[in-house]
Amino acid sequence: MFHLQKSIQLATGVRAFHASKPLFLFGSGVIKEGATLPNHTLFENTPKNKVNTKDLFAGKKGILFGVPGAFTPGCSKTHLPGYVDSAKDFKKLGYDTIVCVTVNDPFVCEAWAKEHKADGQVRVLADPDAKFTKALGLEKDMTAVLGNVRSSRYAMVVDDNKVKKLFVEPDGTGLTCSLSKNLIDSIKKGDLAK
Repeated sequence: MFHLQKSIQLATGVRAFHASKPLFLFGSGVIKEGATLPNHTLFENTPKNKVNTKDLFAGKKGILFGVPGAFTPGCSKTHLPGYVDSAKDFKKLGYDTIVCVTVNDPFVCEAWAKEHKADGQVRVLADPDAKFTKALGLEKDMTAVLGNVRSSRYAMVVDDNKVKKLFVEPDGTGLTCSLSKNLIDSIKKGDLAK
């Protein structure tokens, strides 16, 4: 990745700095609330159907959640079904789109979405090389169990490509803070980044 040079205005004047990672990553390397989503290509149902991440939420409010793997127990029994079941509730709250990203190939994602009747409710997108997941700083090495680097389990509220609220499971795989009910409760409370 190339190095970016940016100038920022501080109270004492202009300072220049170099960043070897995208500028929204600081500290732990995980994207922060208030940051802009990275621009990457994901795939829907087939390698020919490319979806640019900047287009997913451009001018829209939406939900983005990541799962460790299609057809894995927690993702299939709880996480994806919860968002499919809650799609109408998110719509009533003014959220236009719900997107699930997983480090799987697009054919597996298509089959998984069909099995859970996600069509029209949740878009299940493939991040086969984990580039988008890594750009978010949310990758997790699951080689021992799933054969490669996968996504940590997370969910975020997005408004016009800006992260308004981010929930990352503490162990990367649990099913607590990233569930649909938690996001709905947070939205209703108005607990979102400005």
